[in-house]
Amino acid sequence: MNDEDASAARFEEHRAHLGAVAYRMLGSLTEADDAVQETWLKFVRADTSEVRNLGGWLTTVAGRVCLDLLRTRAARREQPLDDGYDTFVPDPVIRPLAHTDPEQEVLRADSVGLALLVVLETLEPAERLAFVLHDMFGVPFDDIAPIVDRGTAATRQLASRARRRVQGATPSAEPDRARQRKVVEAFMAAARAGDFEALLAVLDPDVVLRADSGTTVRGAAASKLVRGAEAVARQALLFRRFASHDRLVLVNGEVGVLNAPDGVPRAVLGFTVADDTIVALHILADPERLAALEVSPDAD
Repeated sequence: MNDEDASAARFEEHRAHLGAVAYRMLGSLTEADDAVQETWLKFVRADTSEVRNLGGWLTTVAGRVCLDLLRTRAARREQPLDDGYDTFVPDPVIRPLAHTDPEQEVLRADSVGLALLVVLETLEPAERLAFVLHDMFGVPFDDIAPIVDRGTAATRQLASRARRRVQGATPSAEPDRARQRKVVEAFMAAARAGDFEALLAVLDPDVVLRADSGTTVRGAAASKLVRGAEAVARQALLFRRFASHDRLVLVNGEVGVLNAPDGVPRAVLGFTVADDTIVALHILADPERLAALEVSPDAD
């Protein structure tokens, strides 16, 4: 094995981990792939012969790349908290319902629910980096501080502020997939039947529906943010005409629904279930972003 092959092999050992870091940082599968590729380029250009912890070194490099991307994104967004931003749904990771791989679960991007990724989108770039690297991957604050150009104490404060926002806004999800499935199936059955009362029975009174259809659909804005069980139930009744193409899948590790007539994704529904009710529903129906998603043949 020559030096180039050896370097590639060393990097590949960490690729899945770096992809998980980048996805949590960016909420975009395409951008996460780009960040990992940029990390690879920086790796091959650097002298890492004295690096004792290559995984830690690559994680901080990937974090810096992601931070730059987040800052560029924030600079382009003129009104970061307008209605359009509120309806943004991160890229979902879709897997067959039977997909289980306990040994890899800690590294998989789909172990992070869409509800958490939505909250991460509201953080400032430096806050997001400090929280993701420290709280999700255990990177010491001493290593994060140089990335955000702050001292260790200030970096710790960044993560603390982010943690408070995440804990205050992220619903506590049901971890049992069997119970998730029961609730999601009840919701879909009620929607198909047009049973308004049955829909209310599986919706939390304060449920939030976030639908991201992209900029426009047929020339009209379609993205929306809907709050409250009755309002969400009325929206769910509109699902009836698409019901024949619905399939249960895993969406970011939680039971969700893929609507894919003729194998072409038209919508992905991610559910957050708690106490046997749906507390959040995230729908991605942006044609451009759906076209770029990787969908397993077993999931359509």
